[in-house]
Amino acid sequence: MLAVLISPATAAGIASGSVTLAFRRWDRPRMRPGSTQRTTAGVIRIDTVDEIDPETLTEDDAARAGVRSLAELRRLVDRRDGAHVYRMSVSFAGPDPRVALREEAALSDDDRRAIDARLDRPDAAATAPWTRTVLRLIAERPGVRAPDLAASLGRETLPFKRDVRKLKELGLTVSLPVGYEISPGGVPTWADRSGRIGT
Repeated sequence: MLAVLISPATAAGIASGSVTLAFRRWDRPRMRPGSTQRTTAGVIRIDTVDEIDPETLTEDDAARAGVRSLAELRRLVDRRDGAHVYRMSVSFAGPDPRVALREEAALSDDDRRAIDARLDRPDAAATAPWTRTVLRLIAERPGVRAPDLAASLGRETLPFKRDVRKLKELGLTVSLPVGYEISPGGVPTWADRSGRIGT
């Protein structure tokens, strides 16, 4: 996944099929054909990336980019830094798989084993295992501020938040307006009857 900002409105347009182009001004291409980006509307795929002469932009380009006019498209392109303008064809690749996992409470034994294995990897790379400890803490203290959760473990806030994001990538946690909670998919994982998680 490439971390390139796609606004919620543009993402929704790509998901609906009304937006099929995106334009960026860069010094060099920062996306490549076949790459994907998670957005608020789901997963967006970059199908083509081509450098263009900005003088060749058309009203049709603007419409396909979800922009009201060619003049507005030119303003949007020109306000960005970079020596070159790139046109990308974009399409909807499907829903965010993390959402499906977060909402799926009935995990199979294979699902649990796969998640266990993915939790074991960051634990093995760390000075001390942390994944189950953080899951347990969030399960026991939903909606508590990240700084307070981190402090309860004697940790700095930013590294703690990075770790929680890793768990979110697995579909095990959900961000709240304040703090976090265990996702439906994370509950059976955290409360694994084997006792490996949550004990």
